[in-house]
Amino acid sequence: MPPTLASLVHHSALKLTVRAGADRLDVPVRWAHVSELADPVPYMEGGELLLITALKLDADDPEAMRRYVRRLAGAGVVGLGFAVGVNYEEIPKALVDACADEPLPLLEVPRRTPFLAISKAVSAAIAADQYRAVTAGFAAQRELTRQALNSGPEGLLTALAAQVDGWAALYDASGTVVAAAPDWAGRRAARLTGEVERLRERPAPASSVVGGPEHEDRVELHSLGTGRRPRAALAVGTAAAPGTAERYAVHSAIALLTLTTERSRSLHAAEQRIGTAVLRMLLAGEPDHARAVAGDLYGGLLDAPFRMIVADSVPGARATATGGDRLGTLAEALESAAARSGEAVLVVPEGERLVVLAADGGAAVAACVARAADLEAARTSPERAATDEDEIVVGLSAPAGPIAAAAAYKQAEQSLSVARRRGRVLVEHEQLAAGSVLPLLADDAVKAFADGLLRPLYEHDATGRGDLVASLRAWLSRHGQWDAAAADLGVHRHTLRYRMRRVEEILGRSLDDPDVRMELWLALKATSSEQ
Repeated sequence: MPPTLASLVHHSALKLTVRAGADRLDVPVRWAHVSELADPVPYMEGGELLLITALKLDADDPEAMRRYVRRLAGAGVVGLGFAVGVNYEEIPKALVDACADEPLPLLEVPRRTPFLAISKAVSAAIAADQYRAVTAGFAAQRELTRQALNSGPEGLLTALAAQVDGWAALYDASGTVVAAAPDWAGRRAARLTGEVERLRERPAPASSVVGGPEHEDRVELHSLGTGRRPRAALAVGTAAAPGTAERYAVHSAIALLTLTTERSRSLHAAEQRIGTAVLRMLLAGEPDHARAVAGDLYGGLLDAPFRMIVADSVPGARATATGGDRLGTLAEALESAAARSGEAVLVVPEGERLVVLAADGGAAVAACVARAADLEAARTSPERAATDEDEIVVGLSAPAGPIAAAAAYKQAEQSLSVARRRGRVLVEHEQLAAGSVLPLLADDAVKAFADGLLRPLYEHDATGRGDLVASLRAWLSRHGQWDAAAADLGVHRHTLRYRMRRVEEILGRSLDDPDVRMELWLALKATSSEQ
């Protein structure tokens, strides 16, 4: 502990006597300062024990002493030491009363005790306190290091919580709590995910303090990592601001967790290189070789049904300097979800794309769908900035096995293409198979083709010389059955035959060709809402 007025009073060599403010002696003393100025306040920083002999003070004037003591207390002076036997044989009553009324502790300094002795005592106590803090800090650092080596981040957090007499929590790159100590701190830490997310938007290293009447305690948040994007975050909760020893412990924990994070980054990069090789082997139809290279790295992922996910940036999208890289954020979210569920996931950056192989029905796929839903909702949010272009588009394959990896990749790419055309964040391949081909005809290129193909017929009908478009539609819908189509139109079948010959003449195409009939039918469908 730093020196206090009480510790100075109990110092056997100083022989100090308390004359006022005996109930306020537990305040820390930052320094002992001698000043005979009538107004020493401009030279005070707060926390000082002021030592005087009243050489330039009218210490017998009650009003002057009240003003003097009031200014000292307002400046943060924690005590007043008055040397008797120099200018005054005893402390004037006006000064004693002023200190008692304020209240400001007043200490009587006997003539045989020089001010220098008091200053030395304060300095020695401060040095001893700093030495104890540094020694405790080094001991805490050794204990934290031992726990980090033997028990990993969980052991380190437990040791840190004990050192600061509070709690500690570790967040992963997605802002999810991955470890906390003591156990009850997990729920407390989970309520700070919004603050952690805001901290991650700032370049590392960054820190912030959460506290106030609405909070249970004072919480420090620190980002971890040396790159542009923080890799993790540390929360430390205490009842009050940490002291010197506690601050050493917190800084040691930050350094150790940063080293762990950077080591994890190197291992992650190596794992990604292996993952790239495994993915290429799967797509080349060599699942056995892929399993041999992967070993136990991906567990049973390569032997169970999986999904292929292909994600890409929307054209024109940008990555902000504050961490707006949506593909990187998506990868972190999927990896974190898989890690929390104990499942393996293969994440491979592929140029400007992201390719993910995840267990069918697993947490990573669910996290991908949930994140896409959040981004979809954000598009229509009134708070969304008009210039926000940080968007992605995702294609999700149907469940597949290792032998069908290439087919699953193609399905994911097809889903990605459809999602981009429809302006969706995510499309699953099952949605394409279970739906209709007709929505695909809304593409502008298809509409342009259909308009060019059928325009001669529409122009013919516009002259009032017949109803070729309606006749063609009825004939195609009846699969070329003359009687049924003529009945639908309310005309004779010979009339319908004549109209179909005119269609062939105008278009220069034969209706006996099934490809021609297919193209005409799709063209009619594509233009039905336009005409």
